[in-house]
Amino acid sequence: MLNTNQTVAVLLPCYNEEVTIGKVVRNFKHALPNADIYVYDNNSTDKTADIAAAEGAIVRHEPRQGKGNVIRAMFEDIDADVYVMADGDDTYPAESAPQMVEKILDGYDMVIGDRLSSTYFEENKRPFHNFGNRLVRGSINLLFGAHVHDIMTGYRAFSFTFVKTYPVLSRGFEIETEMTIHSLNNNLRIYEMPVQYRDRPEGSVSKLDTVGDGIKVLNTIFQMIREYKPLPFFGGLGFLVALIGLGFTLSVMIDFWHTGVVARFPTLTGAVMLVIAGLLLFITGVILDVTAKNERKLFISDSNKFAYMHRACRSINLRCDYFGNSASETSERQR
Repeated sequence: MLNTNQTVAVLLPCYNEEVTIGKVVRNFKHALPNADIYVYDNNSTDKTADIAAAEGAIVRHEPRQGKGNVIRAMFEDIDADVYVMADGDDTYPAESAPQMVEKILDGYDMVIGDRLSSTYFEENKRPFHNFGNRLVRGSINLLFGAHVHDIMTGYRAFSFTFVKTYPVLSRGFEIETEMTIHSLNNNLRIYEMPVQYRDRPEGSVSKLDTVGDGIKVLNTIFQMIREYKPLPFFGGLGFLVALIGLGFTLSVMIDFWHTGVVARFPTLTGAVMLVIAGLLLFITGVILDVTAKNERKLFISDSNKFAYMHRACRSINLRCDYFGNSASETSERQR
């Protein structure tokens, strides 16, 4: 059973989900009866906001288009002990939410609703999406030495500390990939929970642009690897450039060995410049790697401060509730 002293917020970013949003809100109200259900309407042109409000959800509006922008607003505005994020398209099972909340209360920073280990590849009828999920999963796990099964799922739960210290940079659907890379880079406590995925019901239209959003996701991976893993990125690039330079240098040296004359002096000059460029790239990687490690130290420090402040605030609130209830009981007895 969930601790009734813990506050839970269900976050549902929505854009034109009038076909499914009512059912999604009802399902989460049934699964988490004490939770606050937030629906952030992202410039919908249908009745998404009206239906959500009629079902008892707290409806707010985010004018900046894009899922990343909506999640940024949610994380800034809402305070809770546990956050559950899902989509408004009825593809994720609300009945898994209590288990996800329990895992956050057990001390995990983020719980991932793993679709790919269950029914995703059978339910999802879009082959390029399946290929994209496999490509992203394989590349990130290889680069970070991880074993995360579902990198891009939109069904997650978070702790208060994660939400308040996570820098939302993405504007669109690449936000989930960014979250996963951020968590792996900072060695956060991640728990994967297989969930049953179902494809969109008839009449509900996906907002994903397979090619456009796929390019954005790959670009996000490229940028975050450059920022989070600068030594492998710049060092590997520098090694490749220097190796090419050494190859050209070696060919000129072989000619000199046979003829005693440097016949391709411009080639030798270019080759030496390539070697120097490779060394500079490697040095750049070393410097940026030190900077990245300092950023991780700063993030850990900030996370510890937020966790301490959150515990302190909860302790104060609990004391206030205790003394307030005690005063009420005393007053009742005096009457």
